[in-house]
Amino acid sequence: MPRISLYPFSRILSVLWMSLALHTLANAYDGLVEKQIFTMPTYTTESGRTLKEVKVGYETYGKLNAAKDNAILITHFFSGSSHAAGKYKVEERAPGYWDTIIGSGKAFDTDKYFVISSDTLVNLNVKDPNTTTTGPASIDPDTGKPYGMSFPVVNVRDFVNIQKALLDKFDIKKLAAVAGPSGGGAQALQWAVTYPDMVSRTIAVIPFGIELHPYAVAEILLWSMPIMLDPKWNNGDYYGKEEPIVGLTHALRVTTFSAVSPAWAEQKFSRRWAVGNPLEAFSNDYAVDAGLIAAGQSRAKVVDANHFLYTVKAYQQFSIDADLVKLKSPVLLIPAASDLLFPPERSQRAAQKIRATGNYAEVFILEGDGGHLDGLTRIVQATKVIDAFLKRPVTAKK
Repeated sequence: MPRISLYPFSRILSVLWMSLALHTLANAYDGLVEKQIFTMPTYTTESGRTLKEVKVGYETYGKLNAAKDNAILITHFFSGSSHAAGKYKVEERAPGYWDTIIGSGKAFDTDKYFVISSDTLVNLNVKDPNTTTTGPASIDPDTGKPYGMSFPVVNVRDFVNIQKALLDKFDIKKLAAVAGPSGGGAQALQWAVTYPDMVSRTIAVIPFGIELHPYAVAEILLWSMPIMLDPKWNNGDYYGKEEPIVGLTHALRVTTFSAVSPAWAEQKFSRRWAVGNPLEAFSNDYAVDAGLIAAGQSRAKVVDANHFLYTVKAYQQFSIDADLVKLKSPVLLIPAASDLLFPPERSQRAAQKIRATGNYAEVFILEGDGGHLDGLTRIVQATKVIDAFLKRPVTAKK
């Protein structure tokens, strides 16, 4: 069998991993996007630790009106960033991950809304110059050295609290909506119960449900295992030394694999060989294996291993089950039909629990065979549903 170039596959995977759907390029957000930085002098985590000089990056699209009541907050997914739409430079190949629904005349219409998106605390992409975050790789002002594993364990409420401080900077007292995919959906739901009087509508795409299922708790810990088994991780003490790149590469490989589907693997790779017959040499891989590894290697260049571990730990803790009684906003859940990571029944169950509290919840299922990633690449299917949801009365009750 002839040799197959891995570049197209690794590029596709990298594009998917960064949530940049190539078919959306024609409708990129009108105008270049500027990354900005928000700084908090101090922040006390949910665990009770006080951090100094906490920073997160953010982007905005559209204009905040005089009443400051047209803001929509976009919360990003596990491996994402605040780059939700548009481009930083004209020559960039791909726009932000939700460009198909953020912009003039789109679902999140920037002619009507001021859309703001921020990087999370302990964001994975700490080596990306367009991402700003505070986490284990950051310098502890008290020691002058990276925090490493001395950084406090954080959770989704910490992500939300820092976003709240960012919105306070704009004097935003009420949000037209909070929306996000995957881990961003968890953040959106956390917003709805943590600051219920501030959230008018909640949109969770390819969501966990109201908590991370025990099966998923175990599954995402498996994402971390390659890092912790890499001797160069050294219990998180690797700054200034060789980093655990091999472990990180395989962690990113496993994470990507969890986000796709059998149909995706069959369509992109089939059972082709990457180089030669696996029977001829143990090192000969199938194209699907080699493509996933290549994608992991590419992503590892901007990801920090400890940040990866801390993000996993933050999402493992996610549950709003006990706080559902605080919910006031209507909720729109948008799962993907072929999602193996967070299948649609999780959203259906979440909707039932939300309705049981007397609040409004609806479910719209994205059609496609791309797995979890359909929440990024096929989100345009939900345009009319999102538009209608944003127009519905603010009251959450049935």
